[in-house]
Amino acid sequence: MEVKDSNGAILKDGDNVTLIKDLKVKGTSTTLKRGTLVKGIRLTDDPDEVECRVEKIKGLVLRTEFLKKA
Repeated sequence: MEVKDSNGAILKDGDNVTLIKDLKVKGTSTTLKRGTLVKGIRLTDDPDEVECRVEKIKGLVLRTEFLKKA
């Protein structure tokens, strides 16, 4: 299974990515700003989603369409 970011680059476990769009996090009042660096992503069973940890938010799942490889 290949997981690709918004530009078509292949993502692997442990890669660093940046956000290409401001994203509101459901269940909190936090907004992740464009350009935020996300370190150490983990791939999931779904090729359109990755799991990560950002600003003390554990278990955050992001769609790969909003990410680009750093």
